[in-house]
Amino acid sequence: MLNHDFPYAKEIFETIIENAYVWIVIVDAKGKIIYMNENYCRFCEVTKEEAIGRHVTEVIENSRMHIVVKTGEEEIADLQYIRGNYMIANRIPIFADNKVVGAFGTVMFRDTKEWHEMNSHVRHHLSSIQSFIDQQEITGAKYTLNDIHSNSNIMAELKEKVKSIAATDSSVLIRGESGTGKELFAHSIHLLSNRSEKPFIKVNCGAIPEHLLESELFGYEEGAFTGAKKGGKKGKFQQANGGTIFLDEIGDMSLQMQVKLLRVLQEKEVEPVGSTKSFPLDVRVITATNRPLEELIQTNDFRSDLYYRISVIPLHIPALRERMEDLETLVRHFIKKVSIRTGKRISMIQEDVMETLQHYHWQGNIRELENIIEASIHLAKTDVITLESIPDYIKKPAVISHKDATLKEMLHDAEKNIILATIKKNNGDKRKAAYSLGISKSSIYEKIHKYRLD
Repeated sequence: MLNHDFPYAKEIFETIIENAYVWIVIVDAKGKIIYMNENYCRFCEVTKEEAIGRHVTEVIENSRMHIVVKTGEEEIADLQYIRGNYMIANRIPIFADNKVVGAFGTVMFRDTKEWHEMNSHVRHHLSSIQSFIDQQEITGAKYTLNDIHSNSNIMAELKEKVKSIAATDSSVLIRGESGTGKELFAHSIHLLSNRSEKPFIKVNCGAIPEHLLESELFGYEEGAFTGAKKGGKKGKFQQANGGTIFLDEIGDMSLQMQVKLLRVLQEKEVEPVGSTKSFPLDVRVITATNRPLEELIQTNDFRSDLYYRISVIPLHIPALRERMEDLETLVRHFIKKVSIRTGKRISMIQEDVMETLQHYHWQGNIRELENIIEASIHLAKTDVITLESIPDYIKKPAVISHKDATLKEMLHDAEKNIILATIKKNNGDKRKAAYSLGISKSSIYEKIHKYRLD
């Protein structure tokens, strides 16, 4: 109960109710509005003065507040269509002297898209709870955004994008060099989606022989070919029904298989090898590749119609050398991870080792970094990782060898890494870093902004 003797109690109450995230309406026993907060009025395009005193059905489209007053029964999380949007509404009767004297209504989320996005955010936080982890074991998806260690702005933005797209059923194409963590993002999208309790099936299209890929993806009937199992076998698409299928290395798929895959995606049904019957599918498709699909389309090695079908939502995972500010975070994570696995305790890594790692080009990205940390832990003679512990080729002067990079891109990466390393060497003092590099203070701040190092 509000203490009316408290100073400014009325002002506090009005501020809270007016700025509440929910939209609020209160009606009397006749269904007439006696209160409606400013946000709700604004959405319904009425003023408070116009709304108060009118019957709720004259102000709010498809309202059931007057019905709740009559029945005395609450309605929770009910979909309500208002002004072109589906709302999620709660309606609660107000009792006094054992009779209904009015009703209190709220709109918790302004439309169903917002509800789904909120679900994704909630699932993200639930990912640290054991019961949720147990569910991951059942479905086949095991990585969440919590497993993607970073502190760079570019990765923070990417994670936020994943949260916003996870609730949709649109196809996602994940691009990025080998070793950047594309699979982790695929797992995360599934576990943040409404399909999180359904199967997550992974297929490496580049690792399965061409003559086996069709039966692996679509299944087969008994007797379909020599060696076929008795009773046939369900394909990966049928196994993923209701959930998500992740087609890794989609760029390695042959044109013949691309045609068959396209048909499955268009028709939303699958016909097993040797069968004359099709089975309906409800599957979200996530694909990944490190190959330049646009160039493959130009050389007729990848179908453009399939490309547009799988890339409704494109995600690009940056290479490690493009986000070197994440390096130290990743090093600390891998030291802890490998130490637990090997039972060898490592207490620290020397500064000159970190500086050496900062100057390396990381063609193998995060996967290469993890392997190097593991090797260094095994080779460390004490509980400290020293220069003697890391592989010799890491200590050689960095040679830029970006296979698909232009000279401009290579210079871009080199300048970014030099600036980052110099700032680190000067303990974050940007003025000293500028002096060391022989450039002005304004120039270094301009480059920090350009390379998103702030």
